[in-house]
Amino acid sequence: MGLTVENALLEGERVGVRCEDGKIAALGPGATPQPGDETLDAGGAHLLPPLVNGHTHAAMTLFRGSGGDLPLMPWLEEKIWPVEAKLSGEDVYWGARLACAEMLRTGTTRFWDMYWQPEATARAVADAGLRATIGAPLFDLHGSPAELREMAHRGLEELAGAGPRIAPALAPHAIYTVSEESLRWIGELGAERGLPVQIHLSETEKEVQDCLAEHGERPAFYLDRLGLLNERAVLAHGVWLDPDELALVAERGATVVTNPVANMKLAVGGVFPHPAARAAGVAVGLGTDGAGSNDSLDLLSDLKTFALVQKHAAADPTAIEAAEAWAVATGARAPRLGATPLAPGSPADFLLLRADSPELGIGELMADLVYAASGAAVAAVVVAGEVLVRDGEVPELEEVAARAAERARSLGL
Repeated sequence: MGLTVENALLEGERVGVRCEDGKIAALGPGATPQPGDETLDAGGAHLLPPLVNGHTHAAMTLFRGSGGDLPLMPWLEEKIWPVEAKLSGEDVYWGARLACAEMLRTGTTRFWDMYWQPEATARAVADAGLRATIGAPLFDLHGSPAELREMAHRGLEELAGAGPRIAPALAPHAIYTVSEESLRWIGELGAERGLPVQIHLSETEKEVQDCLAEHGERPAFYLDRLGLLNERAVLAHGVWLDPDELALVAERGATVVTNPVANMKLAVGGVFPHPAARAAGVAVGLGTDGAGSNDSLDLLSDLKTFALVQKHAAADPTAIEAAEAWAVATGARAPRLGATPLAPGSPADFLLLRADSPELGIGELMADLVYAASGAAVAAVVVAGEVLVRDGEVPELEEVAARAAERARSLGL
């Protein structure tokens, strides 16, 4: 038994999509239901690849609206870290469940997460039906390298049996919260096990200045010297990477995930230099960051901000075109993040967006997707051939939101 979506619109043509065993078995005008198939009438909705959120702290939905007008470090030190020290597995589970529901409802089917109690996030992802790469944040400047190593191994063990839709990662928090010794060890462990490594990098100018003062080199070169800059590295933010660093990141095959809305809210003082990154050949993805610093997980909405801030920073309306911005949001410009093409044999993950929605009903589709649409245009979401969103609704959302709000209140948020 499979799933067949009928009457969808793909590049102006009416098509069907037949899904079987979690894969796209047939796509095109001739794709029709087989006996026993579940069917879904798309009603002329646009068939599109799903979005990939390249940087999240999913359970931080619990922190939404907390300390929203503070700079980055006071926000972390006064509002976030003291409460995070009290988080239970159930807190993380319901915060992550709410994040999964929000991402599904707005067209994201895969995300990269760095947060405490990774097994609770993995359980939430499995229950919600998404795909995720998950790592426990690693710190040692307030502890010890031995504690960090124990935490890294424990996190990997907890994720080992999480299921086929969940991949483990190593997630050192940043160069200013992890020692040189531990960063080098994380690089060696990542190489030994073939694991991706997520890290915040060059988010603020102060981070760069401190790195120069302490190590005599800029952050990307520092990571490279420690063996962490390679094709498995996923660098969140990258706002203050200079041209030499971008060339090095491209040469090493690392990925940068830009988070423009969170960067603007926290006023990091710069814009990720996407035109220069593109010229250097850097793989680039798009992320929301956590709901504590964004505060939304609607990547389709953030896509507009990404495109516009690039044009504004460059003082050039041609700095990025809509099709390129869309490719960044779907992961097509960053293979490490896990883009899902619409093609037979690919995972059966895709979106249906309402063609008659006000944002998509007039004009060129690609321009409308980038400059007009939000997650409200999403009609249906399919992951591994399973319909997870119907008519824009996520099952159990009311209960999930209530449970997450309950956990937030219990933490004093």
